[in-house]
Parts: sequence; structure tokens; C-alpha cells
Amino acid sequence: MAAAHERADAARNRTAILRATEDLLADHGAEHVSVDAVAAAAGVGKGTVFRRFGSRAGLLRALVDERMDDLSRRIRTGPPPLGPGAPAADRLAAFFDAVIDVAGRNSALISAYEYAAAAPQRSAAARRPGAATDEPAAAQAANDAYAWWYQHLTGLIAEARPDLDAELVGHVLLGSLHAPPIRALLAEGAGDRVRDTMRRLVADLLTAPNP
Repeated sequence: MAAAHERADAARNRTAILRATEDLLADHGAEHVSVDAVAAAAGVGKGTVFRRFGSRAGLLRALVDERMDDLSRRIRTGPPPLGPGAPAADRLAAFFDAVIDVAGRNSALISAYEYAAAAPQRSAAARRPGAATDEPAAAQAANDAYAWWYQHLTGLIAEARPDLDAELVGHVLLGSLHAPPIRALLAEGAGDRVRDTMRRLVADLLTAPNP
């Protein structure tokens, strides 16, 4: 019973910490999301935040992962057209709509996490100019997410247009969303513009004559 109570307390604390981080990001911007501020807003001790998440970067990573996990769940088991059961062309359109929506709504969070996760590499580079450093944690996380999206995307492209080079087309489409100019547009609130253009690109691609 005591162990179950402890687990329930830990789960409540985790949820409170993540929601407090969310609120601080929305209300004050990434520069005000410190471990001290999050702990105060969540009503927990600073040590609790560090025990649960390890660092500010770990806290932001958990929030990013929460967003990505929710999107992955909706793709795998949610209702169509994003989830299974719709034609591949409809699922492709829904996929890009969803990815662009998540990226746009969470651009500040994603940027804050990337900056925080790269801090050890910046410090190492400052101490030893020119020395090689390990891949930043944010880059590895982005690679993991990209691999999942890419696998899903190429499967849909191959189903909708077997005559196309799904592997290359997948990189072109998905890679474009990682380009700095597109990320800047999403951060500026131009998600509708990006979404509408991507929809037209995908529709034109799927209806173009066989090469």
C-alpha cells in the first residue's frame, strides 16, 4: 500500500511539474522556465524536479516527448484520416497537418529544449576550441523522431504512388519541415501558410503523371 501511494504521489508530482512548465512557457517564454520557477509553480521542491528529470534540459525533453508520444499514438491507433482506416492520400494530408500543427504550437518549447540540451557541447567547445564533441542530446532526439515519421511517411507514399521513389520523396517532404526558414515561419505563427502549401505539394505529387 505504501509503495502504491508513493507511486501515485510521484505520478502527481510529475504531472504537476510538466503542467507548470507548460504554463510558464505559454505565459512568460522559455527564458523564464528555470528549475526554480517550475518547482515553485508546481508546488514541489527543487530537488524533486531534479530527481524526476535530471536537469532543465531533461524537463523540457520530457515535455517534448509527451507531445511526440501523443501524436504517435493518434497516428497508430487514433481515428482516420490521421489514424488507420483512411486512403493513403488522405492519411498523408492528415499527417502533415498534424505535424505542422504540433511543431507550430510547440516551437518555443522545441527551441528551448534544443538550446538547453546543447549547453554541455557549448561549454566543452568554449573550454577546448576545435575539439570534437558528442552529438547533442537534442540532435539525437530529433533523429529518433525523424526516423519514426519517415518510416510512416514512406509507407504511405509507397501505398499511394508505388511508381515514386518513396524513400527520396519522404526525405524531401519531411526534411523541408526541419529547414530553418520553415521553422521560423512556424515560430512566427504562419502555420496555416505552411500547412496549406504542404497540402498542395502533396496533392500535386500524388496526382502528377507517372514519370
